[in-house]
Amino acid sequence: MNPLPEKPSAAKLYSYLEANKNPRSAWDKGVLAYALDLLEDYEPEEVTCKGLLNGAENWQAFSYGGNALIYNEDIAERLCSPSMLKKKRGGALPPSQCEMWLDLQTDALEQAYRMIGFAIWDIQKKEIEENPKEHKRRMLQSFHSC
Repeated sequence: MNPLPEKPSAAKLYSYLEANKNPRSAWDKGVLAYALDLLEDYEPEEVTCKGLLNGAENWQAFSYGGNALIYNEDIAERLCSPSMLKKKRGGALPPSQCEMWLDLQTDALEQAYRMIGFAIWDIQKKEIEENPKEHKRRMLQSFHSC
């Protein structure tokens, strides 16, 4: 028996992120949008990295493989402030000399995955705090089964 509370479902994580995240910057708003996109049509009950990657080897392969946004303009619009979007001509110019928009999207997807991981941790922590006796019972059961 696992002493930790069960991992929350994708639907619960989606609701949690919507309710508890209030990003201010364009980048943070874009990262949240990617996190919500990853969870939106997630099928399996337990959220895993492998499941979120949808068959891709890593987040770069996910981004370059067309599993997220594919047009520079769409990526720029999601991740840039209005002034940066204007500076980059709506995505027509690359984000930097050494990066493409898909690379920037990869960074945002990795950060979105970490955001989901922290949300899982936070939900589990709150469940433990709300019901410490049940957690203690599960801990003792897991140790007795060894």
